[in-house]
Amino acid sequence: MKLNFITKKFSNFTINELYDILQLRSEVFVVEQDCVYQDIDGKDQKALHLFAYKNEVLVAYARLFGPGDYFEEASIGRVLIKENERKYGYGHQLMEAANKAVEANFNTSKIHLSAQQYLVKYYNSHGYKEVGEGYLEDGIPHIGMIKE
Repeated sequence: MKLNFITKKFSNFTINELYDILQLRSEVFVVEQDCVYQDIDGKDQKALHLFAYKNEVLVAYARLFGPGDYFEEASIGRVLIKENERKYGYGHQLMEAANKAVEANFNTSKIHLSAQQYLVKYYNSHGYKEVGEGYLEDGIPHIGMIKE
């Protein structure tokens, strides 16, 4: 099934969309990954949000930033697929849509992201290369990655 991605600024969210997004981010990053951290970080208002529903349930999400908003380059973060939906390849659809949305909205194809170490091959398959040394972020091994 091909997901239909929606791109919105924070100010254009419906209350239900915002609730769904914050709930899914908490479900994946706080509960599933057992990581207590401040997800609501004051950066959502600056970001462009990419998300998709399947049968009225939010299943995919990523947060996009223009150059200089988060990193020097444009960037993608908070990349996630609802746990019981990961077997359908939606993660690949999400990254394809995220890369295209960054190019269309920020007029650049150079994109930075902070990847969880175990996902390096996934991001490699979308044109990203590791940069710098690995590091811990909220107790989880990460590495910087760039797509030129």
